[in-house]
Amino acid sequence: MTDLRVAVEADGGSRGNPGPAGYGAVVLDATSGDVLLERYASLGTTTNNVAEYSGLIAGLRAAAELGATRVDVRMDSKLVVEQMSGRWQIKNPGLRPLAAEAATLVAGFTAVTFDWIPREKNKLADALANRAMDEAAGKPVPDISLPASSATPAAPRSWAPPSLDKATRLILVRHGETALTKQGRYSGRGDVPLSDEGEAQAMAAAGRVASISREVAAVVSSPLQRCTRTAEHIAAELGNVPVTVMPELIECDFGDWEGLSFAEVRERWPAEMDRWLDSTSVAPPGGESFQAVAKRVRGALATLQSAYPSSAVVVVSHVSPIKLILRDALAAGDAFLHRLFLDAAGVSTMDMWPDGGIAVRSVNETAHLR
Repeated sequence: MTDLRVAVEADGGSRGNPGPAGYGAVVLDATSGDVLLERYASLGTTTNNVAEYSGLIAGLRAAAELGATRVDVRMDSKLVVEQMSGRWQIKNPGLRPLAAEAATLVAGFTAVTFDWIPREKNKLADALANRAMDEAAGKPVPDISLPASSATPAAPRSWAPPSLDKATRLILVRHGETALTKQGRYSGRGDVPLSDEGEAQAMAAAGRVASISREVAAVVSSPLQRCTRTAEHIAAELGNVPVTVMPELIECDFGDWEGLSFAEVRERWPAEMDRWLDSTSVAPPGGESFQAVAKRVRGALATLQSAYPSSAVVVVSHVSPIKLILRDALAAGDAFLHRLFLDAAGVSTMDMWPDGGIAVRSVNETAHLR
């Protein structure tokens, strides 16, 4: 994997605090200083600090879209820099979800640094934030001269997604039912097979996938047999498309909780479960955190988008990886992970564009199972 280092400069502002607000962010080549991507948007009425965190999140997402592994964040907000560095507490409850979202994004990179810079050195991000606020207010917008011709303007906002010509379509399929699925037990790295019902569900899911698209470039799967068997049914329905195993798509390692029910874990590890439910950085005893899962899954998606532009790809995986993919796609907070239910053999669909645009078209389709 290429080690790509970038710098993110981000800013946000509010005319009134609270008042009409917006953010701006630029991603720069860490060596040349060339602008690689820019993002800006209006936020309606909110505070300076919310706008600043929003700029940071937008910048980190843009860096992730480029496949960056190392990020140097530079902001003129002392509060955001100190809080994200862990030196200041986050006392404002309204900022905690934003800080948590930023921390989730940070976990997806190999290394991230945070540095404060004076406002006069953050002119590009500041100008983009003001541009967002001016556009929302209907004011004339001054030209922003960026130092690199490679800068990409933020995509126009619209209810309609852009043309599908350049999109990578991901058809996300959870594997069919196993004995542990039916019993509601944690099933991570244990290689349990599909049940008879699971085989029937996998065949039904294959029919649904074929109705979405028969022009599929690849079927990729977690290495565990409950997924590879589901993938084989889908590949056969599509005309024997080869199945490629991607280790990054494997389920979360639930460690000592493997094979146990929620109630059993709650009884034996009450404090550990509370911490796990409260933070994606916490792993079950002997297991893997959701932050770690998210990092490898993001890498898998970047690989697929690069390998299959303008194509449809079927991704057969598990509850945790698919939930994390959808959380990121919908820019949702971590509570999303515990509020979304994904059925065995459920199907979700999303499109990804090279400029970072994402459109989620369906979540947990199950009509084919009735």
